[in-house]
Amino acid sequence: MSLSLALYAGAFALVSAALAVTRPNAVHALLYLVVTLLALAVCFFALGAAFAAVLLIMIYAGAIVVLFVFVVMTLPTSPEATARERLTLRGAWPLPLLMSALVIAPFAFGQFGISANTVAAPVSAQEVGRLLFGPWALAIELASLLLLAGLIGVRHIGRSDRASGKRP
Repeated sequence: MSLSLALYAGAFALVSAALAVTRPNAVHALLYLVVTLLALAVCFFALGAAFAAVLLIMIYAGAIVVLFVFVVMTLPTSPEATARERLTLRGAWPLPLLMSALVIAPFAFGQFGISANTVAAPVSAQEVGRLLFGPWALAIELASLLLLAGLIGVRHIGRSDRASGKRP
């Protein structure tokens, strides 16, 4: 569809993925993971793989990350950690504001020529299979590796032996 949109979304995905990996707060990291997955979905859509984009949004950004958020929200937190997070968040609003502006600006100023007159064609089960196991198989597998990285991160954060200082 639009190579410039794919490049823009790809750069945005790289930045948000780096932020997801470097955030000490698990909820913030998961929110950046959602942004990364949505930016990757835009990349897929811009390159003509609308089905892969919808799959990424529905399965990964929709279901799996919601499960991660649920797990992280059920982890116990100390009052000291909550107070430290509140102090940190007081000055943290410019970065999310800047990232939101970078996402919205190209669409607000009409930089990407995405036509609203496109008609979606019905997709059969055979076409879905051809897409999943054909030219977009590598993209689907890379998205699943992102999921595996998230699972490992949740396991690492949720270890019960971290609080007591024991090593596994």
